[in-house]
Amino acid sequence: MNVNASTPDADGTAPTVETTSRPEAHTHLPTRYSVIGAVSFVHMLNDMMQSVIVTIYPLLKHEFALSFVQIGLITLTFQLTASLLQPVVGIVTDKKPLPFSLPIGMCFTLCGLLLLSVAPSYPILLLSVALIGCGSSVFHPESSRVARMASGGRYGLAQSLFQIGGNTGQALGPLLAAVIVLKQGRPEAAWFGLAALLAIVVLLQVSRWYRGHINERVRKRVATDRPLFPAHVVRRTVGILFALMFSKFFYLASISSYYEFFLIHRFGLSVHVSANLLAVFLFAVAIGTMIGGPLGDRIGRRRVIWFSILGCAPFTLVLPYVGLGWTVGLSVVIGLILASAFPAIIVYAQDMLTHRIGMVSGLFYGFSFGLGGLGAAVLGLIADHFGIVFVYQVCAFLPLLGLLAVFLPDVRPPDQQQSVAAAPAHG
Repeated sequence: MNVNASTPDADGTAPTVETTSRPEAHTHLPTRYSVIGAVSFVHMLNDMMQSVIVTIYPLLKHEFALSFVQIGLITLTFQLTASLLQPVVGIVTDKKPLPFSLPIGMCFTLCGLLLLSVAPSYPILLLSVALIGCGSSVFHPESSRVARMASGGRYGLAQSLFQIGGNTGQALGPLLAAVIVLKQGRPEAAWFGLAALLAIVVLLQVSRWYRGHINERVRKRVATDRPLFPAHVVRRTVGILFALMFSKFFYLASISSYYEFFLIHRFGLSVHVSANLLAVFLFAVAIGTMIGGPLGDRIGRRRVIWFSILGCAPFTLVLPYVGLGWTVGLSVVIGLILASAFPAIIVYAQDMLTHRIGMVSGLFYGFSFGLGGLGAAVLGLIADHFGIVFVYQVCAFLPLLGLLAVFLPDVRPPDQQQSVAAAPAHG
């Protein structure tokens, strides 16, 4: 395989890295919306169940007389199992397809929820949280792979549909947990086991479809068993993507964790009103997630990544200094633009490493989990020492890291790479 750097693209952002033509056993099948819808629905259930843990922290703190350090250890236990195990699961399933790992992983979540509802001691509580994290670590990389397999070549659209399920679950979880668990008591958390059972039933159907398409996946893996790009290009590109994700998820953490406190402190709003305005922002994030993937299919993922990170900068820089109306409006714009980055980043990385879809999915989803938790902790420390407004003044500069996108190569799906390399030059 020969790799050549071409002249700069017309948009002047970065050189295109092209690959010479090679056999490509890649024929797009019709987009299977039923399969994508199924994994998106289970994504909603999975993230809804995860959010129960955080929502019942006040209940756990009172019942077990926990310190804030012990509360932090619960979060750490979940983040370690849910984040660090994801790329490991991806690496294993890249080498050996395990279609029924999805319902098996959800069984871990079911056991964790049931144990959470009756845990008699703090160590058992940590074990229950770890089981829920293990279930999540299996679900995300494998479901992302299934969404790509069912995309029919519309990779960005499939990834956006998959991710919107998670966003919906994150929004529904705290509401349901507050009504069911906080009002009725911790044993009622077992009712969320019904969601896990429903997820297992749906994933059994998905796994049967997956098993029926293993031969197709193996053919694709054989056709792309060598990386499309040299190792140094892959390392540099993944490093840039991680930096861009750092920018995105740290800024999102400043909003999701502290936006209500910012509104209350700066404008004297009530808790109820500030919570409603946070919901407006989260709704904008959901729309942005839905837009980012299909837009990347149409205009190219590098352009979407470039715009969605750097394009936020003018709005984030102004946000800490404007009135309430402008603050709400700017937060909506920021949510729309910034959220479009993640589906584009995931599919961009999958297109670069088509022989490592599971590892890439697990690595980037796991990294996003870890960044969210780390961002909330670091920004909370800053807010304690320098004030909540200072958090937004500092975070306003994070989107400027989007300038790094100029160094991203033009990564396309393998079939498009082949057609680009084979296309005649136009004068």
